[in-house]
Amino acid sequence: MEIPVGQWYRAIERRRSRRHFVRLPVEPGLLGRMEAVCAEFRPYGEARAVLVPRPADEVLRGLVGSYGQVKGAPAYVALVGDMRSPYVQERVGYTGQALVLEATSLGLGTCWVGGFFRPEVARRLLGVGAGEQVMAVIPFGRPGHRTWEESLMTGFARSHHRKPLAQLMVQDHPGSGLPEEARWPGWVLAALEAARLAPSAVNRQPWRFSVEVASPPDQAGCTITVSVAGGRDPGGISRRLDCGIAMLHIEVAALAHGVRGSWEPLHPPQVARFVQPRMAQLSRPQ
Repeated sequence: MEIPVGQWYRAIERRRSRRHFVRLPVEPGLLGRMEAVCAEFRPYGEARAVLVPRPADEVLRGLVGSYGQVKGAPAYVALVGDMRSPYVQERVGYTGQALVLEATSLGLGTCWVGGFFRPEVARRLLGVGAGEQVMAVIPFGRPGHRTWEESLMTGFARSHHRKPLAQLMVQDHPGSGLPEEARWPGWVLAALEAARLAPSAVNRQPWRFSVEVASPPDQAGCTITVSVAGGRDPGGISRRLDCGIAMLHIEVAALAHGVRGSWEPLHPPQVARFVQPRMAQLSRPQ
C-alpha cells in the first residue's frame, strides 16, 4: 500500500489523543477503510495490525496511566508483533501510527494503549501465533465532547506540549543549539518538526535525532538518524515503540516535500536511519 501522503501529513498536525468516545458504532464505510489499511499496510513482516469491530472495553482494564480511563470506544486496532525480531518494537510503532493517522484523517479519535489492556483476552480473540504478542491497542471511534475529567487529565499529562527541537538533537557540544540548521534542506526541518508532534507514552518524547548533510548540501544527500534516550519504560511500553511512531512522521513529511527514502535498522541506542537509496527525488505530491 502506498502512503496517502497529503492525507496523513495533514493528520499529523490535527491528531490529538482522545479517550472518551460516543457509544455508537463506527459507520460501515469508515470501518471498512480502517480494515483495508490494517490489511494492506504491511511494510514489515514482524508487525501487523488487526481491526476488532467490538467495544474496546473488552480488552481495556481500569486506569490508563496518568491519562485516565478510555470510555465508550466502539472498536479498536490490535498491534501484533513477532517477538523474535530485534526490530519489532519500532516496527510495531511505525505500523500502528499509520492507523492513527488514517483514523484522524477520517474524523475519528484515537489513543495509544500499551500497558493497561488485557493481553490474554486480546490473544484469545485474535488467534495470535507462535512467537507473537499483542503489544498495544488503539481504541477508536467518534470522539465525544471533552468532559471535565478528560480535560483535567490531559492537562496533567501536558499531552501535546513538545520539547524544542534543539533539545531533541544529538549534539557534539551540549547547548550548542542547531548549528547545522541553516544548511538543512527544507524537507529535513519539516520531517523533524513532524517527528516532534508524534505521541509517546506519558509524553516522554524519548527520541533523539541527528542529521548528516552531504557536502555540498542537496536534497538527496541528507540522512536522519533516530536514537532512543535512556530511562525506564513505564507500564511496559518500549521507548523504541515510541521511536517507531516518530519514524513514520518523518517519512510522511519527507514524502510530502518530494523526498522518498527508506529505513535502515541500526544497533542500540540508535534505532534507524532514514536514507535515500537511489539518491533521487520525487516530484512534489499534489
